[in-house]
Amino acid sequence: MTRPYLAVALLAASLAVPWGNALSQTGGAYPVKPVRIIVTLAAGGSSDIVTRVFAQKLGDQLKQPFVVENRPGANSVIGSDHVAKSPPDGYTLLSANTSILTIHQSLYTKLPYDPNTDFAPISMLVRQGTVLVIYPGLAPRSVKELIALAKAEPGTLNYATPGNATPFHLSGELFNAQTGIGLVHVPYKGFQPASVDLLAGRVQTSFATVLDVLPQIKAGKLRPLVYTSFERHALLPDVPTTAEAGIKNAESISFFALAAPKGTPREIITRLNAEVTRIKAQPEVRQQLLKDFGVEPGIDSLPEFEAFLRDEVVKWAKVVKASGIKVE
Repeated sequence: MTRPYLAVALLAASLAVPWGNALSQTGGAYPVKPVRIIVTLAAGGSSDIVTRVFAQKLGDQLKQPFVVENRPGANSVIGSDHVAKSPPDGYTLLSANTSILTIHQSLYTKLPYDPNTDFAPISMLVRQGTVLVIYPGLAPRSVKELIALAKAEPGTLNYATPGNATPFHLSGELFNAQTGIGLVHVPYKGFQPASVDLLAGRVQTSFATVLDVLPQIKAGKLRPLVYTSFERHALLPDVPTTAEAGIKNAESISFFALAAPKGTPREIITRLNAEVTRIKAQPEVRQQLLKDFGVEPGIDSLPEFEAFLRDEVVKWAKVVKASGIKVE
């Protein structure tokens, strides 16, 4: 075969090879080896388990293991720093949360990485708002009535959270700012002790995840007043959103997401985003996430997720500054 005919034959053959195989031959396939996903919290928590759900599915779809590795410590800084300094080749990913990507940069004066620039967002896996619940011994049966009571008796109502500077704390401070009231923050070391005092009426209100308080709501031991998301929660369809309750710009969304080190090829980012979107569309996955964790699928579109993160960074920076929240 002469050289020109050989060139034509090779071109035709390359066009006939499936996309993934063609990339493999040129060294551009992804993934060609196991991928690590770093979870910045201890094994067994919701962040860890939700990540493992997606890791298993990604492995099934991409035919390479996605291995979850726990690197807890320093309020997620240790694991996040490891990923930020990893090679940007798509083989070390971060299981990121609300605090890592949108809040830490306002809470900490110095971090070993820049959350705004050292990570490339891939996909929001799941999201949820917080539900404002009230001890049923109090009279208010709506947010409007709670606000009226708080303004009539300033400084007498408080809200419990599982800790200072947590997303639940910031939810409360955002609520205070947007309603003009002053619910007093009472931080606990975890949700369990906060729940004990709330159920006993020693604290009056709390911002919590739906799943944490759903049994008490169903039993009539807590009264839900509002859900801080853009849509009502599937498990609490009768509870209005903040917007429906007449409170503007008070949405407080917590999420788990995947991110990569900055400089990771955009082709890898978009490939992973598409694969995660496929997973979130599976009815059995959606049902499992809702039933077991009370969470719902996150934003699919990568540009929309990136825009959401930019807006959230600005919003939480204002809340942190206005409230004077400090990391202990």
